[in-house]
Amino acid sequence: MASLREIKNRIEATRKTSQITKAMNMVSASKLKRVEKRHVAFGPIKSQIKILLENVLSSNPELTHPLLENRELKKTGYILVTSDRGLAGPYNSNVIRYFDNLVKETHKTSKEYIVGTIGYKAFSYCKKKKIPLLNKESINSRDDVKFIDFQAMSRAFINLYLNREVDKIVMIYSHYVNSISQITKEEVLLPITDLVSDKTKMVSEYIFEPSTEEVINHLLPIYLENTLYGIILDAKTSEHASRMTAMKSATDNALEIIQKQNLIYNRARQAQITLELNDIIGGANAVK
Repeated sequence: MASLREIKNRIEATRKTSQITKAMNMVSASKLKRVEKRHVAFGPIKSQIKILLENVLSSNPELTHPLLENRELKKTGYILVTSDRGLAGPYNSNVIRYFDNLVKETHKTSKEYIVGTIGYKAFSYCKKKKIPLLNKESINSRDDVKFIDFQAMSRAFINLYLNREVDKIVMIYSHYVNSISQITKEEVLLPITDLVSDKTKMVSEYIFEPSTEEVINHLLPIYLENTLYGIILDAKTSEHASRMTAMKSATDNALEIIQKQNLIYNRARQAQITLELNDIIGGANAVK
């Protein structure tokens, strides 16, 4: 049985850990509130760009673009969104596990896909497993999400798609449902399939300068990059929610351990006192 000093040291160490996890829980809750507000505010911007694109496409039903066309699937590009740090519960492991299962089900060799990573956890995993990477260095997934951080990678993937080096681009990330629930999902970025042109709209009366094709050529990359930005905001919201939940669970577990250790300490202390009393009583009887 552990000594009283060892039990007391264990209780003190657990109490300090609980203070750290409680502080991290509060920090994550604060960050979650800020990024969730940004995520919600960005939704209408993305929706308006989508509506604008659909209106332009409805003006010319025969209009086509390489980013809108489905083609024979030979090579797939994946974008994995994880965090730079751990202590976020199953947030990173769920994304990586989902990617692994998808690759096993879909591809026979590593030549059939290439991966771009956002966040150090995904980058280090792919590098360790020698998975073909688009980015040679880790792209940070900082709390203050900036579009410029991943703009180079998104444009590199678009160029690969336009040059027919990849035929499909899929993003794998953790979708934020609420502060308790997050779902790992995949979303196809290219080809763009979620635009629906409504032929009943009267946008054909508008004149596009310099031409409808030029407008589409400028709007589609903007829409694509905004979609990517929205997904990363969603993933970042999910990360903070997952970390907040994990730290709350860690704090609760630490308090439960402290309670059990206090019970063990009290029992050990009571046994020691009983033993000392027996020694005193035995000594007194010996004197008599």
